[in-house]
This record gives sequence, structure tokens and C-alpha cells, in this order.
Amino acid sequence: MGDYYSSDEERYYYDDDDDRDASDGLPDLETEVLLPCTKSPSSERGDLHRIMDVLSLKEHHARTLLIHYRWDVDKVIAVFVEKGKDKLYAAAGVTVLEHDNLSPELSSTVMCLICMEEVSASEVTTMDCGHHFCNTCWTEHFIVKINEGLSRRIRCMAHQCYAICDEVKIRSLVSARDPILSEKFDRFLLESYIEDNKQVKWCPSVPHCGNAIRIKYDELCEVECTCGLQFCFSCLSEAHSPCSCLMWELWTKKCHDESETVNWMTVHTKPCPKCHKLVEKSGGCNLVCCICGQAFCWLCGGPTGREHTWTSISGHSCGQYKEDQEKKTERAKRDLLRYIHFHNLFKAHTDSFQREAELKETIQEKISILEDNQSTFKDFSWVTNGLCRLFRSRRVLSYSYPFAYYMFGDDLFRHEMTKIEKEIKQNLFEEQQQQLHANVEKLSLFIGEPFDKYPENKVEELRMKVINLSVMIDGICRKLYECIENDLLGSIQHSHHSIAPYMSMGVEKASELSICWENEA
Repeated sequence: MGDYYSSDEERYYYDDDDDRDASDGLPDLETEVLLPCTKSPSSERGDLHRIMDVLSLKEHHARTLLIHYRWDVDKVIAVFVEKGKDKLYAAAGVTVLEHDNLSPELSSTVMCLICMEEVSASEVTTMDCGHHFCNTCWTEHFIVKINEGLSRRIRCMAHQCYAICDEVKIRSLVSARDPILSEKFDRFLLESYIEDNKQVKWCPSVPHCGNAIRIKYDELCEVECTCGLQFCFSCLSEAHSPCSCLMWELWTKKCHDESETVNWMTVHTKPCPKCHKLVEKSGGCNLVCCICGQAFCWLCGGPTGREHTWTSISGHSCGQYKEDQEKKTERAKRDLLRYIHFHNLFKAHTDSFQREAELKETIQEKISILEDNQSTFKDFSWVTNGLCRLFRSRRVLSYSYPFAYYMFGDDLFRHEMTKIEKEIKQNLFEEQQQQLHANVEKLSLFIGEPFDKYPENKVEELRMKVINLSVMIDGICRKLYECIENDLLGSIQHSHHSIAPYMSMGVEKASELSICWENEA
């Protein structure tokens, strides 16, 4: 599901005695969109220059360090401060030595230790580590590594040398042989900034829009690409707050695979003791027969003969009570009913979201009618803002049901809460969830009213209802998130579940960023 109004379309209305700012409580999150480009993005250049200035390095050395530390500038500097320059360079394969290039007279020759041939000194290239080989061997080595997808960290050919080769020399040698492959090498280096950087990720849109999103602070957030897709930056699935990433992964898998079909079969069928095919009982008699011809007792699953009377079944007696099987069946039935309950609620609110999305055009038509009738109302932002609030609160409400399914079930937190603790926390959560549900339905009713046919006094009355209810719902959503973060997930000792923060103004919309830079001479 996605918001159908961008973040900047909504404004809030408060009473005169309420000085709250609409942005209060929002995390300081900045996002940018890196558009497709064949040159390095400005943000990448900024990271490179920062490392180059701090450590007095050349650009290819700075890039090697950043690729090794996944473009985490702060991490590079922290390792430099804690362990020193030598250990920092050694871990990343950076060798900073001063070597003069082999430049003897043209008549002199050098033995290449790879191909074991005498070559002119002008046909030899020396890397920063001091090892030198002929250009032909270097070129073949680079071509193989680029085609293998190892462009980001191409090591020296010398035995037990872990130094990373100079990208400028790689580009020079490869372009002389294959200019297209040289462009591929440059593209791999650019993609490393996105694919190796935990603060930059490709937009997961299908078909792919070609944009990459860069955030500056918390990785646990939800963002909106300029293509319109809203997604979780952490797991790249659709925006699913207040569900944690693991909860949403389990929920989508549960909804799409055959797990609940298996539960149904566990409750309503039993395996034949001979061919092991599943058999469903169609009548009231507990003596059933498989299509393979084997008769068995429905009560215990044991094989029998075909003859039976009112008191006994031929060749069989199941007077012993099998408690484990009974418990297993009852639990499977209970789990199935619980899943159906939460899935129906999730699906109902998801469907409502989709139907309410159609209100956008309807509301615009109503506004146009009032404007054509020269209504005294000139500002109709109250209804568009109310629709935005309806979308966002409906979305929160929808995803709160998968959260409740796992939070208070036995799959994830069975040993984290006692039965009494779970009951208390569940009651606390469900009370706020029900408040949100009731007010969201009320707002949906108000937004759908035919206000274009109302007299002006009734329109004013509806306007105040929508404004006040929007503010109230925003407060309920805040409290629901606080309950989840502090009272529920915050009290779990061994929890790896965190949720994206509540964004009152909607999912953060990334802004376009000009990323091309001019090649330096």
C-alpha cells in the first residue's frame, strides 16, 4: 500500500491555544535520490575527499579504504584513531609507498615474472606495492577480474601480495584494449558506492526505476522514492511499520505459502496407515476406507478390517486415549482460527485502504463543484489533509494486526513473557488499537459525506469535525507507537525487533539530487 498524497500536501490545523508544531516529535531524517549516472555521484565524491583530506591519500587509496569499510567514513576514521594508520591500511590492502616508475632508456629491457619474457621498460607498469609486470600480463589479469565481477578490489598479481591495484592504471591499460570493458569497470566502481554502502540502496521498484536512495542517519526508516514507491529502507520490502522486518517477512510468507493449507489438512484429514495418502471423512461413521482399499479407524488412525457392529470394529480396539494427538489437533485448529481472525482484519483494512484511495478523485470533483457555485469557502485543504490522515492511519491500523499476531502469539516471544504479562500487555495494546479503529472509521465516514450538497453552515460543521478528528487520530497513532516501542518491544530482553518511527507527516519523501560531476583533467 502507498500514500496517495505526497508529504508536502498536508498541513495541520490546531486550536489557538495549541502551540504544537506539526513537525514536533519527528526524527531528523534526510533522504536523497541518486539518479542514474555514468560518473561518480557528488555524495561519493564528498566521502572520497573527506578521507583523502584526513589521511592525505590519493583518490584510489581512499576508494579502496571506503569499499573495504562499506563506505562508512566514520568507521574508517574510528579505526584510524584506535588502531593507527598501518593496521588500517593493512586490513584494506592499501600500500602507500613511494616508487619511481621504471623508466630506463628504450634500449633497456625488463624480465616479466609472469610470462617470463624480456620486454621494453616502456611496456612495464609498476603498482604502488612496488611489483612490476608487463602491460600485456597486467591487462589480461584486469580483464579476467572485471569479467568475473571483481572490479572493486583487484589485487596485485605477485605471490602473497594483497595490495589493491591503482584504478587509474587499470583504466588506462584496459581502455587501450577494450574501451567498452573500461566503461564497465567504471560502472562497477560507481555501483560499489550503492551496493556496498549501508546508507545507500537501490529502489526496489518493479520494473526498476534506476534510482538509489541515500539516507544520512538511521537505517531503520521508511522512505518514498521519486518514482512513488514507499518501502522499508532496512529490508527493502513495502513500508510495513509498525511491524518489524522479521514480523513482516514471516507474515508475508505465511500469507503466500501453503502453511495454512497444511493446518487445515491437519485438522480435517488423517493419513491412511497403508499408502499414507490423506483421507477426509465424509460421513459420521468412524470406520473410513482409503481409495487404496485399506480400512482404518478415524479415532486413532489404526488399520482395521471392513466388518464392524454397533459395539466393535473387526480386528481393532482403540480404547486407549491418545492425549498427544488430541492436543496436536486442537492446537492446530486453534492456530488456524487465530490466523484467520487476524488475516481477515488485515485484509479488511487493506481493502478499505484501496477503496478509500478512490476518494481522491471524488473529493476533487466535489471541491470543483463548490468552487463553480462560488462558495464562500476558498480553502479546502481541510478535506485533502483529512484524506491524507485517513490514508496514513488506515495503513498503521492495517499493519498493526500482523504485529499483534506475532507479538502475542507463540512463534516469537513464547519465553519472553509470562501468561499474566502477555494478557496485560495485550489488553493495553488492543485498547489503543480499538480507539484507532473507531476513529479511523469515523473519519472515513466524514470524508465520504456529500459535502458539495450541504449548506455552508453544515460544511463548516463538517470541516471542524474532520480537523479535530485528524488531530486526535494523529495523537492516537503516536501513543500506539510509544506503546509498541516502550511497553512491548522495549521490555523484551533478547529482542531483535525494531520498528521504523512514526512519521506524522507521512513517509519521508526523498528529494532529487544532482549527482554528476565534471571529470577532472
